[in-house]
Amino acid sequence: MISTLEKEITFRFLKARKKDGFLNVISIFSFIGISLGVAVLIIVMSVMNGFRSELINKIVGFNAHITVDTYENQIQIDKVKNTNLNLIASEMILSNSGEAIIIKKDTSKGIILRGYSRKDFPKLKIIKDKTFVGNKSNLTGNYISLGKELSFTLNLKLGDDVSIMSSSGVDTIIGSIPKKKSFTIVSLFESGLADFDNNVAFINIDTLDEFMNLSKNDRKLEVYLKDPQNIENQKEIVQKIFPNEFVYSWADTNSSLFSALKVERNVMFIILSLIIIVAAFNIISGLTILVKNKTRDIAILKSIGVLNKSIIKIFFLVGVIIGTSATLFGIILGVTFSMYVENVRKFLSDVFNISLFPEEIYFLSTMPSEINPSSIFIISLCSIFITIIVSIFPAMKAAKLDPIKALKYE
Repeated sequence: MISTLEKEITFRFLKARKKDGFLNVISIFSFIGISLGVAVLIIVMSVMNGFRSELINKIVGFNAHITVDTYENQIQIDKVKNTNLNLIASEMILSNSGEAIIIKKDTSKGIILRGYSRKDFPKLKIIKDKTFVGNKSNLTGNYISLGKELSFTLNLKLGDDVSIMSSSGVDTIIGSIPKKKSFTIVSLFESGLADFDNNVAFINIDTLDEFMNLSKNDRKLEVYLKDPQNIENQKEIVQKIFPNEFVYSWADTNSSLFSALKVERNVMFIILSLIIIVAAFNIISGLTILVKNKTRDIAILKSIGVLNKSIIKIFFLVGVIIGTSATLFGIILGVTFSMYVENVRKFLSDVFNISLFPEEIYFLSTMPSEINPSSIFIISLCSIFITIIVSIFPAMKAAKLDPIKALKYE
């Protein structure tokens, strides 16, 4: 327990006085340093959490949650009726894919063609999105759906014709000649990821099979889950239903990317925590100077019967109050900045005419931010814990002061 006397003396020592000018400067810098350290850590963690969540949503929105691919034989469609599979899946769609080259006048570009049936194409999440333009149910024959980024790159619009060159060829007397076919753009989609929008196009699955010399045995089953978060357990369920097929999830195909993000987030946490540690060491300097300045006061307190443990509490509380108040201020600053980080990015980009968070590098058009209460709690806990640790040594030093020697030289 903290007595009334200890509280009174603690708050008296915290009050600024003119003769303690240098001490006040150190205390202010300690407060600012810890606040900025906590704020920056919250901002960085929020942006990285937001980036990860946005990236997952974009990837999951464009790709199947779980894909079942055959090694040799055609997928057994009757297994789609399995009760356990239907409990976890919202949609199951057959698809196929292949590489091709899209040609418009003198411009060509490598793309991935994805094939879906006319009835399955409108079930895709990106097709349901309000940014989709064109006919959702007309993916038949020689019609094609392009990403908006690809249409901008090649200067294409709805109704334009493009030539597609297949990676498979036709055998002739002069050798193998690549297949070439003309397609009409019937719709434009936008996934939110420039990498997908600029490199993927959709056509009818039967047209794709014929164009790429593929068979029904090559088709994949795309499983869209009701809850895509708990992916590993649901992947095991699908694997049991299709024991002889190759089953993989969106997390498997993007494992290297998310592993890199996890490592980067952990490293950033460690590096930015050093800011708090460095700032917290200013508290040691401040308290040491405070003990030196208050030598006479400590000696008088001891001579009137104040116990050593009370002296420890007083100086310990001074350090903890500075650290805790700085942490709270840092939390408020960090959370506020995280909430308006996109507005700040736009402002800085406009004022300095520079491109912050370029879309072609970071995949996303806006700077995301996701405030995670658990992350804030861990950051706050670490900051206060560091403050407690650095406040112990000066407090112990104050308690060891000999009142007779201290008053002798006053």
